[in-house]
Amino acid sequence: MAGRKSNDFEIRADEESSGAIVSFPFDAALAVRFREAFPRARWNDDLAAWRIPGTTAMLRAARWLDRELPRAFTLADERGRDSFSFEPIVSPYLEVADEIVVRTPYSRSIVEELRAVPWAWWNGEDKAWHVPFRSIDELRRRWPTIEAAAQRSEPEARRQRREAAKSAPEYEGAKATAAERRRRRYPVPASELPPTDRVLMSHEGPLVVLEVTGEIVPMETAARHYPWSSGQSDDLVWALWRRATHEELVKTWPARRPTTPDAFLRGWWQPTLQELRAARRAARSLDRAQETRRTSRSAQE
Repeated sequence: MAGRKSNDFEIRADEESSGAIVSFPFDAALAVRFREAFPRARWNDDLAAWRIPGTTAMLRAARWLDRELPRAFTLADERGRDSFSFEPIVSPYLEVADEIVVRTPYSRSIVEELRAVPWAWWNGEDKAWHVPFRSIDELRRRWPTIEAAAQRSEPEARRQRREAAKSAPEYEGAKATAAERRRRRYPVPASELPPTDRVLMSHEGPLVVLEVTGEIVPMETAARHYPWSSGQSDDLVWALWRRATHEELVKTWPARRPTTPDAFLRGWWQPTLQELRAARRAARSLDRAQETRRTSRSAQE
């Protein structure tokens, strides 16, 4: 769900859990009303904001903020609705209710575009983005990109691209690389072995090393599938790995300093805060997608 901001009031998704982060100027009466509305909220000194737990926290916080903000938004929504009526966005991916509802196939570029629309938010219950009419101008500006990405993400369009890719000269190479990735092995310098059972960042993304086998990595395999290792003078050995879970990513402390070139050459390093945030979002999205598939299969059975 995208964040909401107005003047000094701000609501954004909690990247470390399925909740919301809320900040606003200190006012004793306002703080009392906030605590009454969210008794489970906790103050975080590092964020200088309140953290609200729960999968519906963004929606509940947004509704609370709408009640607290001036009624100017009501007028802005009325103007936006009039603008939409005069110049509607006609698309199978959009419907009109109390807000504008956008429902598309999943696409990372669509998520990025809608996150940039002020006050747009993701409703996990109906699996759609909701955009208030006050944001119609920004949505209209971004809509060509959103609709084009949605069309590219349709199942039939994806199937056609896969079929076309099979005839491309580089298809066999990509297929071999994908097969190598499924082996869940990673080359590491024999003189700088990574620690096991902790989250590390690598050129394959965040991972947890399970075991270093000691088996030498063939130079041809390293050059073909792991080009970043070409500058490594030490012998490379295989390390077996698994993907880090969302819970592990949340508990991982970020590096205090930027990653050095030597660490990139080595192939593994302690993740930075920016890398952890991106990895947490990806892991959370993966967990939700897997839960949706499990629910769908249970319903069919």
